[in-house]
Amino acid sequence: MGSTLIIVAIIALVLLFIVASYNRLVKLNVSVDEAFSQIEVQLKRRSDLIPNLVETVKGYAAHESGTFEKVVAARAKATTASGVADVAAADGMVTQALRGLLAVSENYPDLKASTNFLALQEELSTTENKVSFARQFYNDNVRSLNSAVKTFPSNLFAGWAKVTSREFYVVDDPANRQAPNVKF
Repeated sequence: MGSTLIIVAIIALVLLFIVASYNRLVKLNVSVDEAFSQIEVQLKRRSDLIPNLVETVKGYAAHESGTFEKVVAARAKATTASGVADVAAADGMVTQALRGLLAVSENYPDLKASTNFLALQEELSTTENKVSFARQFYNDNVRSLNSAVKTFPSNLFAGWAKVTSREFYVVDDPANRQAPNVKF
């Protein structure tokens, strides 16, 4: 009777371990999905600010049509992007376009002094900080999930839980990190 109890206890512990490993992988996978959704929420918020910012700058610098077109095109691409790689690429395009738009504003003192522009610039700055935090949170969750999927013993259960490694959120390549070139 004693050996039967020990065998049942060992089987129960193994089953408990399997269930715990499976649940951990599923929770990590859900956390990555949730973190990506937060990036999309913040990018949507930024995207909603762009038309107001463009209109405000247009009022002061109407002849900067090339800069406005880049911002509008980048925003359009961002609203239709799907998947981590596409969203990250579109995010990088929007960031570059906004840098160009804000660089244009440096040449218009009246624009820089406009309370509407200052408020939009502050809100954009706050949103950029939130986007940056959301990216970092996503990548932290991806790191945790990828570590679990690739390390023993949880890697034994990854296929069974239908959980695979996920790609990190990378905004752009180093070649795109240079300052925008603004000509007048």
